Amino acid sequence: MISLEAARDIVLRHAVLMGSERIALHEALGRVLAADITARREHPPWDNSAMDGFAVRGCDVARAAPDAPVVLRRVGEVRAGAFSGCNVGAGEAVDIMTGAPLPTGADTVVRLEDTRVSGDSVSVINACARGANVRRRGEDIRLGEPLLPRGSPCRPAEVGLLATAGHVWVNVYQRPRVAVLATGDELAEPGEALGPEKIINSNSFSIAALVREAGGVPIVLAPARDSKEDLSARLCEALGADIVLAVGGVSLGKYDYVKDVLKALGVEMKFWRVKMRPGHPVAFGVLPQTPGPRLFGLPGNPVSCMVAFYQFVRPLMRKMTGLSALRLPEVDAVLDEDSYSRPGRVHLARAVTHWRGGAYRTRLSGDQGSGLITSMSRANSLIVFPEEGGCFPAGARLTVQLLPE
Repeated sequence: MISLEAARDIVLRHAVLMGSERIALHEALGRVLAADITARREHPPWDNSAMDGFAVRGCDVARAAPDAPVVLRRVGEVRAGAFSGCNVGAGEAVDIMTGAPLPTGADTVVRLEDTRVSGDSVSVINACARGANVRRRGEDIRLGEPLLPRGSPCRPAEVGLLATAGHVWVNVYQRPRVAVLATGDELAEPGEALGPEKIINSNSFSIAALVREAGGVPIVLAPARDSKEDLSARLCEALGADIVLAVGGVSLGKYDYVKDVLKALGVEMKFWRVKMRPGHPVAFGVLPQTPGPRLFGLPGNPVSCMVAFYQFVRPLMRKMTGLSALRLPEVDAVLDEDSYSRPGRVHLARAVTHWRGGAYRTRLSGDQGSGLITSMSRANSLIVFPEEGGCFPAGARLTVQLLPE
């Protein structure tokens, strides 16, 4: 039996970086950049106004005050999307809208709130420093400036940045293709009538959803029956994927054939059984040919399967797509209630964690049976009870893994 940390390290050592592909910018959300990005244009492209107001010469309004307003002559208007032919001279002002280019001669924008308008004149009632309320050309982005390094995830802000910097197409890492194969004669699909010997095949759906959430492409195969022949045939169908997940049939039961079939297919098994709870009977191996898929045997209990995915499969997928932050985010949290964990394995307990009173506070989300999927649905985190176990009183501080929202 292997420790959780050692098992995760083995998995990550066998990560192979995905190839790259060129995609349209509007498809980039959630993808990972496969090349460094530099700016193809400046932002802003010209000096422009940060406020609705009046474009003026700063020297004209430097001494304005409520009891000594500076009166300027209005000589034109400029709005966003248009350039003004006006030239702002001494004692003059141009009406200007937010985002509009600064007219020639002006170096300052006075806010509307600091003025009183009367016909063709405007009185500035508060002093305004030279350059106030002006966005300078290139102050945000300069031409050729490095913007985003390879391995950056494309969130909405990054997509907007890429558009602003002149990129219509981007190079990103390909999404890992992940084959999901549930096993067991007892499985029925949602909507089917259930006999007394059947249960719903929820794992294919939850694991496929986890694959999508982690940035992969799920390939869901029809469940394999509890026979070596059928399991072998189904696994052979899956070997074209980048990662193969066989769900169920990986423990010590009479019909748990996954490990034996994987070995028969030439898979080099790297570990089986991890000192963690839930998710203890996890197996991992690789096919020796290059490139070959990374293969997991995941427990059949729904919660065990999902927890094992978070600990092993998700970090592997993230490393394969060039990301550097591989593990779930971890925080230090205060227990809201007395808790006990059996010694011998790291216990990843489903929990509800919130920021309250200047600290993260955490409590169990319910009963911790590995078949209770409701406790996973109610959870937003996993409390990491250490391998030595024991009693943990309310107020104790423990590491908590935050689940994706």
